[in-house]
Amino acid sequence: MTTHRIKRLLAAASLSVLGACGGGGSSNAGSDPSGGSPRTSTISGTIVDQAGLAVGGVTVSVFHHNDHTTATAISGADGHYAVTGLSTVDNADYAVYAALSGFGFSSSIGDAAGSVGKFDFNGLYRTVIRFAALPAHDVSSANFVALRAGDRVARLARTGQTAPYATGDDGSAAQGVAWPGVRFVDHSDGTVTDQLTGLVWLKDAACLAPTDWPSALTAANQLASGACGLSDGSRAGQWRMPNVNELESLVDVSQANPALSAGHPFTHVNLSSAYWSSTTYMALTTNAMAIRFSDGRWINGVDPGDGGFGNVKATSVNALWAVRSGAPGTVELLATGVYAGVGGASFGVADDASLRIGVPLTSARFIDNGDGTLADTVTGLTWLKQADCLHAPWAGALDSVNHLASGQCGLSDHSNAGQWRMPNRSEMLSLSDRAPSFPQAAYLDGRYQASNTVTGPVIFDNFIVSDYYWTSTTDAADTAQAWTVYSCDFGAYGINKTDTRYSLAVR
Repeated sequence: MTTHRIKRLLAAASLSVLGACGGGGSSNAGSDPSGGSPRTSTISGTIVDQAGLAVGGVTVSVFHHNDHTTATAISGADGHYAVTGLSTVDNADYAVYAALSGFGFSSSIGDAAGSVGKFDFNGLYRTVIRFAALPAHDVSSANFVALRAGDRVARLARTGQTAPYATGDDGSAAQGVAWPGVRFVDHSDGTVTDQLTGLVWLKDAACLAPTDWPSALTAANQLASGACGLSDGSRAGQWRMPNVNELESLVDVSQANPALSAGHPFTHVNLSSAYWSSTTYMALTTNAMAIRFSDGRWINGVDPGDGGFGNVKATSVNALWAVRSGAPGTVELLATGVYAGVGGASFGVADDASLRIGVPLTSARFIDNGDGTLADTVTGLTWLKQADCLHAPWAGALDSVNHLASGQCGLSDHSNAGQWRMPNRSEMLSLSDRAPSFPQAAYLDGRYQASNTVTGPVIFDNFIVSDYYWTSTTDAADTAQAWTVYSCDFGAYGINKTDTRYSLAVR
């Protein structure tokens, strides 16, 4: 379900507006100018499902960052909840989130004092409604949509691969939203609109000279009509460096040199440099994620497969492909998960962490179905929970997934052979949450801070750290390779199909 649909559901929900509740505030609360008691406020809202029906029994927690206390309320049969007596103004930093077993939640806030973002709970990154300073008035629009297994907030697009290389692979499964018949529209003003995502791209992909990351970030922010062949009336501040999900959305895996759709209208695509994204690699914040368009390979660090490319912000020299938001497209891209709030950081003006563009990830994101499967409430996909069961060369792994059924790999879901598939590149990348400052595989196992102790709810079982997971997508630049996702940084890398690697399964 799109964010537009979520907003309509929340707007349609019946909201109760409560009067302010006086007295009782903490010693850190803001003082009444008239000299009266410290001010307190109420946070309230409504919780509905995707059909707009009220959901009761949901625990809503309001975490006070300043003193590490939590106040809670439970939604009633009408879906309404209210948390009262919250201190306001000074030292009033709050994070609001919802929880109920068997549900994930997306959130929205109708008060300008709040925003939807991430918050670090000792290594557990929740999507919350954040009030950096709770206002001295009641907030009655902190709302949630409750998502069950099979629900979703966003749809994934196809990868672009149409040629099959093996039974059940990306080309033969053809999973995802089909691309528009005419994907790119050249406006003859220096801009190109991608009708799949709605993003507006600079047509001249080499106008902005390769440089270090901070300089490229500044160049994107300063771009305006009159430069780079632009006659679109755009102003400085409207253009930006794309985040890594936006940059990845341009990749057509069926093509190489460049890895862009045949007949695209872009000019001067740089194949000798990678392109920067505004997404910092949080496990090593001196680096930012980058993608090369000779084949669509991600760049993070330097190894023989990088061909000399690098992504160190201060010293690597990469190209810049500027983007700005446009009208809604066929699909909405996911937010990357990086953020600038508590436990996060911004590394420059208009970087990914500060803008947080895209569909926010749900919280909790995954529902454990108790039968060896996980339901992803972001994409609606169902995943095999046991992440180390399938370990083989690409062809063998594909065959194992094609024959996977209940009774294997911890499954008791009554699934039959042929219902599961190996995830394609887009599906595998969609699992990423780029907030953690440690290997994402550890996070997916519930090992926050990358320790050996499970400190939170386990998502996958035995997601292998520092290894590659197959996708069903073949590398068009070298069909002896398939795209994999590396479990630490969740970048896409080509690996020889004869290598023995792990595979997840999805349906």
